[in-house]
Amino acid sequence: MSRLFVFGMGYAAGHLAALLEGRGWSVAGTTRDGRGGTLRFDDREGVEAEIAAATHILSSVPPEDEHDPVLVTYGAPLARSDAWLGYLSSTGVYGDAKGAWVDETAPIGSGRRAARAAADADWQALGARVFRLPGIYGPGRSPIDRVRAGRAHRVGLPGQVFSRVHIADIVSGVIAGFDGPAGAYNLSDDFPCDQDAVVSYAATLAGLPPPPLVPLESLSAAARGFYAENRRVANGKAKRVLNWRPRYPDYRLGLRALSAMTSPAAVTAAPAPASSDQR
Repeated sequence: MSRLFVFGMGYAAGHLAALLEGRGWSVAGTTRDGRGGTLRFDDREGVEAEIAAATHILSSVPPEDEHDPVLVTYGAPLARSDAWLGYLSSTGVYGDAKGAWVDETAPIGSGRRAARAAADADWQALGARVFRLPGIYGPGRSPIDRVRAGRAHRVGLPGQVFSRVHIADIVSGVIAGFDGPAGAYNLSDDFPCDQDAVVSYAATLAGLPPPPLVPLESLSAAARGFYAENRRVANGKAKRVLNWRPRYPDYRLGLRALSAMTSPAAVTAAPAPASSDQR
């Protein structure tokens, strides 16, 4: 039986786990506190036993205190494992490209994600498939949800371009990577654009007016850092090497699908999605 072990059973990894369990896989994973039947990250005996038994191992845990906690804590047993290895990284490793296209040949580590870039490189050194992800959206975690909750805004920077990816396309990309060679892959949609356009379209689908414009200076330091970078993410390698194709190649298709499957009442009643950094 195929056995997947996940470090960090959060939003993205949880969707992957649910799909694979439906296909007959055995799936186990970690969180910080062992919630939902997962292992505690610091349960060394249990985690090492799962590493030894796994056919596939995926980490969605981001760096912490400038290091990757998975590699620091479990790097030795991972290096001994014969399992397929995967790591969910970030397109933030490319830094600011001033709106230009970036692919996997672009240098990494020059932006605000130096620790993430180092972890990205370290996982590649172990022979992992590293999936670089832009902004993630999906059920319970989308611009439509933020608009309905009154938490969305616009900033009036139309030249500031970003890429994004639907959770279903992350899942299909990781699965495509099961049979692909080790290395880095960008999983993104085909239509980078400014964030205000996405938020405004989400408001239209929700039947609400566009959220207000707010000055950039009023945002948190993390949000200002997000808007300080500007790039278009190319996904040609994943298409060419993994034969992957996004089901939602632009945000309009993805948001329309989410709008069709949700309602304001359902969103209000739904629990908040788990954070992707849960160990």
